[in-house]
Amino acid sequence: MTSKAVVSGLVLVVLGVVVSLISDSQSFTSWLPAIVGGLLVILGVVGRAKPELSHHSMHIAAALALLTSLGSIGSATSRGASGWSGFSQIGTAVVCGVFLYFAIQSFREARRARTAEADTN
Repeated sequence: MTSKAVVSGLVLVVLGVVVSLISDSQSFTSWLPAIVGGLLVILGVVGRAKPELSHHSMHIAAALALLTSLGSIGSATSRGASGWSGFSQIGTAVVCGVFLYFAIQSFREARRARTAEADTN
């Protein structure tokens, strides 16, 4: 799961940087995908470097992805974003949504494995 966090984070960093540079945006908010992406990369690296913290870092990453996805969807729908802004918001929501899906699947599988292990003991 840590590698998915790193990959998702890198995709968001590229999205944020490319959209901000192409659109020549002077707005801080155009860099938000890159900031969130950087946080996901950090959480993924921490989880990989310290396996005992992986559980916690991936839960934080999933919560961050959920909040970012909801925020991006909410902003895109309430403001009627178009152009590069809309592309960035939808792209951010999709990347975070896909990461969140895989995170939930991973959490469910870990719970099943713990339950199966407890049942055999």
